[in-house]
Amino acid sequence: MVLGTIHLLYTFFSNKLSARDAALNKAMKNIHPVITRQTTMARAWTGFNASHSSGAIYIGIINTILAVEFPSVLQHPVVMLLNVITVLFYLWLSKKYWFSTPFKGMMIAALCFIAAVIINLFS
Repeated sequence: MVLGTIHLLYTFFSNKLSARDAALNKAMKNIHPVITRQTTMARAWTGFNASHSSGAIYIGIINTILAVEFPSVLQHPVVMLLNVITVLFYLWLSKKYWFSTPFKGMMIAALCFIAAVIINLFS
């Protein structure tokens, strides 16, 4: 949730997710993806980053609400499995496509979710 919030702030209120090459940034504002001419690569990039951020924030909020209000729901095998699959997918993405800070954050999250499953199995 924290990393998703930081990512969303970076998406709309900084240049941290922009290319270092000004010419590339300019080109992305004028180039359309193959799938449609209704958007540009720059607009799609912003949208992808924003939707990615909102997904991470949503997962964090839902799990926080469940932990506080309905902890037994988090112990349901399907919910545990979906949480672990989701966090492992984010971990894989962070290793393959991102950089060390999100990878470290996702590693911590993955270890916490996996520890929760193990604790639940043995309690």
